[in-house]
Amino acid sequence: MSQRAEIERLYALGRYSRAVPLAEVELAEARQHHGDCHPVTARAINDVAVLYDALARYDEATALYRDALAIREQTLGPDHSDTATSLINLAHACYRLAAYDEAEDAYQRGLAIYERVSGADHPDTATCLNNLALLYDAQGKAEQAESLYQRCLAIYEKSLGPQHPDTATSLNNLALHYDARGRYAEAEPLFLRALAICERILGQGHPRTATSMSNLAALYSHQRRYDDAEDLFRRALAVFEESFGESHSNIAVTVNSLANLYWLQERYGAAVPYYERAATIHAKVHGVDHPRTVACRTRLDEARRILDGDARLT
Repeated sequence: MSQRAEIERLYALGRYSRAVPLAEVELAEARQHHGDCHPVTARAINDVAVLYDALARYDEATALYRDALAIREQTLGPDHSDTATSLINLAHACYRLAAYDEAEDAYQRGLAIYERVSGADHPDTATCLNNLALLYDAQGKAEQAESLYQRCLAIYEKSLGPQHPDTATSLNNLALHYDARGRYAEAEPLFLRALAICERILGQGHPRTATSMSNLAALYSHQRRYDDAEDLFRRALAVFEESFGESHSNIAVTVNSLANLYWLQERYGAAVPYYERAATIHAKVHGVDHPRTVACRTRLDEARRILDGDARLT
């Protein structure tokens, strides 16, 4: 098996940490044999960036996405499909860092290339539509986002089939959109369908399966189905810990979700260690002043005051 094939295999299995050193070696070899400005080098840079992104090393990933994009624009041209891939990757990284204006510009540029090169009903086009919908959701543009989610899902179901992992991702995102707006009856069947696809195709130990579990757990929490939610959150956490180690943003989000679940049940003693762990991870990954870190610490302080008898929940 070639080194690149092994990187792709590990990525598909969600073993991102194990793939990183192989991808870094691949990049060093590409630079040695092809130079710093070559499409092969750009591909290797992108491979490392994707892995860093998956491991929540967002600043490093963003810098590498910029490098790959610059090389591809120079060597392949502004309208090449690989250039579009770099634009979409950079846009998603900017979205994660809340640089929404830059993200939208890159998404729109990438979408225009995909629609022109691959067609309006191609999976690459659908992926771009999905990412743009996520951005619109973050910006509060709900109607625009929902329209793009639905269009994306229709393309995936037609081009990839109803049992494809990308179809599951699209189902999850549309369901999250419904869930955030209290449209639980519409969200639940989509979450269940997405989880079934992930378990069947990727297996119960894959990070994408864990994400589906966590999404469904959040819905159950909103519906006050606390036992069902706790079971799924714990299953998801075990998968994330196995895949990512101890300090990944997905772990922090899941741990915080468990803490919130206990908070809703007024189980403050159970919530405190989970808020502590989530705050520690968020501080390490995002920084002490990041909104997620601040939110965890604020809720942690409130729980401690309640337990100390210094305050009462109002």
